[in-house]
Amino acid sequence: MQTSAARTASQSTMMLRAFWLTMLTAALLITQTIAAAAQSRPATFADLAEQVSPAVVNITTTTTVATSTEPGPIVPEGSPFEEFFDDFRDRNGPNGQSPRRSQALGSGFVISEDGFIVTNNHVIQGADEILIEFFEGFELEAELIGTDPNTDLALLKVVSDKPLSFVPWGDSELSRVGDWVMAMGNPLGQGFSVSAGIVSARGRSLSGTYDDYIQTDAAINRGNSGGPLFNMEGEVVGVNTAILSPNGGSIGIGFAMSSRVAENVIQQLQEFGETRRGWLGVRIQDVTDDLADGLGLEEARGALVTDVPEGPAREAGMESGDVILSFDGVEVDDTRGLVQQVANTAVGAEVRVLVFRDGETETLRVTLGRREEGESAVPASVNREEAPATADLLGLTISGMTDELRDQLGLAKDAEGLVVTSVAEDSEAFEKGLRVGDIITEAAQESVASIADLNGRVEAAREAGRKSLVLLVRRDGDPRFVALTLDDG
Repeated sequence: MQTSAARTASQSTMMLRAFWLTMLTAALLITQTIAAAAQSRPATFADLAEQVSPAVVNITTTTTVATSTEPGPIVPEGSPFEEFFDDFRDRNGPNGQSPRRSQALGSGFVISEDGFIVTNNHVIQGADEILIEFFEGFELEAELIGTDPNTDLALLKVVSDKPLSFVPWGDSELSRVGDWVMAMGNPLGQGFSVSAGIVSARGRSLSGTYDDYIQTDAAINRGNSGGPLFNMEGEVVGVNTAILSPNGGSIGIGFAMSSRVAENVIQQLQEFGETRRGWLGVRIQDVTDDLADGLGLEEARGALVTDVPEGPAREAGMESGDVILSFDGVEVDDTRGLVQQVANTAVGAEVRVLVFRDGETETLRVTLGRREEGESAVPASVNREEAPATADLLGLTISGMTDELRDQLGLAKDAEGLVVTSVAEDSEAFEKGLRVGDIITEAAQESVASIADLNGRVEAAREAGRKSLVLLVRRDGDPRFVALTLDDG
């Protein structure tokens, strides 16, 4: 029989073997992880470049530019130069004018075998002729199908005897900061060129309402405009559009309009020749912390409705002062997100809009209109006749509306509300931009047409434990909400 000491030794040996086996397994897993990480970094972009190059194009545009319309030199009759200048005018037209041809270069990419090509609007804007040069060496003239200056996108069409190589759209929402990307185009007119880098940032906004740019350090220069930004699967995740540079050359800060925006715009241009964006029909502003407190919101998010002109939202019962918390089932964080989501929703679609009103939530059903047709909607006016009065409140001197004030301040004859006649420069109201001539039409989301109305709103807010009072202020017809801190009274 095995002795106690022998059994103990045997167990120790088995435990030691198990320990070393565990350590060996862990080391193997670590090695495999490191190897996988190393493999995720591409050894070369050559295969990808070879795959997508036939679908990337160089674009040359030609534009007729008139010369100066100023009259030419006056030559005295009988002068020995008279005949020379007569011949010059005959060749160059009246007053020496001679139209000249201006050329510009850009890039683009084919998205269908029947010849639809995507580029930037600024590449082809004002062009008389558009010539497409393909990677294989042949050239075709292009027809302009449609443009969208808001996103700087354009769609062209060429006619080819054979099917063209094309590249698919990718999902830019799946691109992460740090992912590899590859840019292709015609930088500085040097022809087909490839550069690589990573996604440096997402969701960048430059100047447009619908901006959603991918920032990349892949080299982008003049001439790259309109070219594709590829992910590692050869899908287009962005349209190269702009660079940030003090000298006009690439310093590693380039911007490509995301495919999330670009694909939708291009589909509309391809189907209609123009954009058809959804339109809710409201004016909105972001919800700040003090506005959230004044409105009774638990957190500062959503889009605060400042005005509801004639349109889809008004027809659905939306009101000024509502806070839009979700649109079509998607939470609204700020105004930018809401604008983009509405624009990407089909015209005529019925959507559910969750709003916060008077401390409660309410769901409205809104049938969207078309933004391009509804942007000129005129807000409804309010007609009231109230006795004037003045008061000092919250750093403001406020007066009831009179015809004299309308004339003095250059207000419309039908302007109603309370007029700001003075603002203390050391007040919170001044810091938040209130100025003489501003018109206060609402306080705590209720109309105010007299000083008594405003005082009533102030007292009600204090009794409700509010730290601030939300005012709806109009200037030159444009409304915005401002939250002012309430004192202890």
